[in-house]
Amino acid sequence: MNFSKLVVISVCLLSFACKSEPEQEPAVEQMEQKLPNEEELTPTEVVEEEDTDENANSDIVYDFTGKTPPQAPEGMEWNRIDELSDEFEDADLNTSKWTKSLWNYGVPVQMVEENSGVADGNLWIKATLGNDSERWFESSRVMSIADVNYPMFTVSRIKNAHISAYNTFWLNNGNISNRNEIDVIENNSNPSCDCQPDFPWQMNAQYFHVIDDETKRNKGNFDNRELSDENPLKGVPWNEDYHTFGVWWKDATHIQFYLDGEPAGNVVSAREFTRNLNIIWDLWTVDADWLGGLAQKEHLSDSTLNTMKIDWIHTYKLVDK
Repeated sequence: MNFSKLVVISVCLLSFACKSEPEQEPAVEQMEQKLPNEEELTPTEVVEEEDTDENANSDIVYDFTGKTPPQAPEGMEWNRIDELSDEFEDADLNTSKWTKSLWNYGVPVQMVEENSGVADGNLWIKATLGNDSERWFESSRVMSIADVNYPMFTVSRIKNAHISAYNTFWLNNGNISNRNEIDVIENNSNPSCDCQPDFPWQMNAQYFHVIDDETKRNKGNFDNRELSDENPLKGVPWNEDYHTFGVWWKDATHIQFYLDGEPAGNVVSAREFTRNLNIIWDLWTVDADWLGGLAQKEHLSDSTLNTMKIDWIHTYKLVDK
């Protein structure tokens, strides 16, 4: 009898110990990390022109400032999301909306808090030369605290740092092996590799959908030299003026990008998006031709070249009237 009780007690204690052991949650940097931009593209259906009011109306006038959302479908309207909109006119970063997420990309990037902030009506992110021989590209990242799901539209007015690096504006949630991601831009206005001659004007936009390390991905790139003749920013390199970059995340698979108020490239995901996504800006480099080549160290000490500036962001949710 006593032996039986002892066995039962031992089994219960063992069971409690196993259930009480905390799960091994991935570190923050693993939760948000994304893969290098070198996976094979996933063939998807051809994006056909939808019979929307915008496409049906040939007389539509685009707001080249980018401040006006796309024309909402009939019976719907855009509601501004304050938690994901900002004019960056405060003296400091609004920490009720934004946080500095400092996980690292690969060598030579080192994310640091002091390389981003708010000044003169802009959110800024800069790259400087650090002392570490391996991780000498010191930069930063700013991410939204709130997340969002489709149908939504977000647009941000940005001026490139004129270094060989990706100036990014993107949406993501998940970890390196399981994530949904929409890259509105990964732009490089000053490639060092002599292999990306179109990059000063090419809006690099794409999606990633990763499940258990299986990646679905395709591009929706657009060249700003293809904007309408009336658009004052047609053919203006990313570093020479502010441009507005937007995305209308329409549904679980359809994504339409916008540049300076005009539709500019789109993608259809091969899998349905299922996650709420955070909004992110950062600045990073790697020694790879697909990025445009490694940043030149001498550029990182030049304050006229090394800073990405974000004037504002406006985000909207599409709702029934």
